[in-house]
Amino acid sequence: MMKECVENVRKNVPLVHNITNYVTVNDVANVLLACGGSPIMSDEPEDVEDITSICGGLNINIGTLNKRTIEGMFVAGRKANELNHVVLLDPVGAGASALRTDTAVKLMDEIRFDVIRGNVSEIKTLALGSGTTKGVDADAADAVTDENLDYMVSFAKSFSEKSGSIVAITGAIDLVADKEKCYVIRNGRPEMGRITGTGCQLSGLMTAFVVANPENKLEAAAASVCVMGLAGEIGFAAMKEGEGNSTYRNRIIDAIYNMDGETLEAGAKYEVR
Repeated sequence: MMKECVENVRKNVPLVHNITNYVTVNDVANVLLACGGSPIMSDEPEDVEDITSICGGLNINIGTLNKRTIEGMFVAGRKANELNHVVLLDPVGAGASALRTDTAVKLMDEIRFDVIRGNVSEIKTLALGSGTTKGVDADAADAVTDENLDYMVSFAKSFSEKSGSIVAITGAIDLVADKEKCYVIRNGRPEMGRITGTGCQLSGLMTAFVVANPENKLEAAAASVCVMGLAGEIGFAAMKEGEGNSTYRNRIIDAIYNMDGETLEAGAKYEVR
């Protein structure tokens, strides 16, 4: 199934509309191109209806909010829902400020999301209505560990049922769940946290995978997490002395560009619970 998910992205070339943050917008576009998708970036309220209409999926990322982009998110989200397109929410920094938390909660109230993807602190904030984050990073106290894994799997399934969305919680251990099934994924490297935007890149990647695999959305979302984590492992293994996080970012994108179904099948580390 993982192999098929990757191949479907390259075969179908999903067009993804991204309303994402200006810290990582270029990397999100490059990751979409690397995986076989096609990116469009637009957040102007007068532009987004037309743009999202020609795409198959919409990736909404709240990392750098302002009044204009917030309006664009709601306009695009409603149009994408009307057209039954895939819509993903990345609630960057929910819990860090009232504006971010309130915007994410309101988006969830008014827009139907196929997938919600964030770190554990962001997802807990949306599920519980309050929380803490360290800026846009997860609070260490929230981390998914082997000790709390049973609880967190149950939490992810429960929030999926409540929200009606696939829930992807990413960190050292990744969880991708619907109300009945949860993929527990252990790909990746801790050094990926030293690069800004790997989560934003994953949200773009995940949107493309879900668009390209409409009959297997949960598996597609899980496959995208495995692809990103495995690319982090491959990229790190290729690092040379004197190279740092800037090179590592490029090596991850290159690893996604070169990823095929056989490589993913061989390298994906996951169990289903």
